[in-house]
Amino acid sequence: MSCVSVVDDGVGACANCGKHGSEVVKLKNCTACRLVKYCGVDCQKAHRKKHKIACKKRAAELKDEQLYSQGTERAEADFCPLCLLAIPMPVAEHSQFYYCCMKKVCNGCLWAAKRQGIANTCAFCRTTAPKNNEEGLALVQNRVAAKNPEAICHLGAAYFRGTLGLEKNEPRAIKLWSEAAELGSAAALCRLGCAYDQGDGGVTPNKAKALRCFESAAMKGHMQSRHNLGAFELKENENFDRALRHYLISAKMGFKESIDIIRGFFTFGQATKAQYADALKCYQGAVEETKSDQREEAARLHHLIFPTVLG
Repeated sequence: MSCVSVVDDGVGACANCGKHGSEVVKLKNCTACRLVKYCGVDCQKAHRKKHKIACKKRAAELKDEQLYSQGTERAEADFCPLCLLAIPMPVAEHSQFYYCCMKKVCNGCLWAAKRQGIANTCAFCRTTAPKNNEEGLALVQNRVAAKNPEAICHLGAAYFRGTLGLEKNEPRAIKLWSEAAELGSAAALCRLGCAYDQGDGGVTPNKAKALRCFESAAMKGHMQSRHNLGAFELKENENFDRALRHYLISAKMGFKESIDIIRGFFTFGQATKAQYADALKCYQGAVEETKSDQREEAARLHHLIFPTVLG
């Protein structure tokens, strides 16, 4: 019995025994490739040897379709919650992160708030700014208690670096990042990917785990992870085509390091003129979409706006 694509008519036939679906015989798709159907586990096991090669090939194709089609827009966390514009890269240099609500407010909105007399409070939720690391840590832990994934990720980063008055504890950081990743934090997935890639935090280097973390984060719109996937394909697999596909996505979202690499690809003939031109046009468009009069004014008056940020 050969493996043939199943027409999704709600009936079909078992790829092993040929039995047709009916009200009595319920056929189920192969969960990996969805190319064939089976009437039961026994038939699926019996057909495994014949189906394995086609199944793996199609499963890999489905995974790639998902990998390269999801996460092509910037993640919600990269947008200012006040003006709703994407924050310029690097985000940390163009925004203020608040422990109280785990929001990043862009410099333009911070400047607008300051002009309205809003000072020493969160520009988003109006919580009084912490005066020291102890108060800052308390705010973070309040959000951790509420199972906020970004707060858990941030607490992990504090343990990893030994900031916010905490003693450095890398294993604790890995545990917190794992928890945050399970709750949906793309930033935590990226941090875990880096840890498994380099063997940081006391974990055993594991390229397969690192790749899975970067892929999951990239599909959530995490630009650094998408860029990391391009680097991974170059370094580990020497696959320029797959690397270029990742770099094209992150460049079009406004990631400068990716457009720089694509320029190099084009120079050495590994990217076409059309690919580079399209990536450059989209990159420039993404950068333009982050601009506003408030942000330009804030850039000119940066030294007047921002208080000292706690570690």
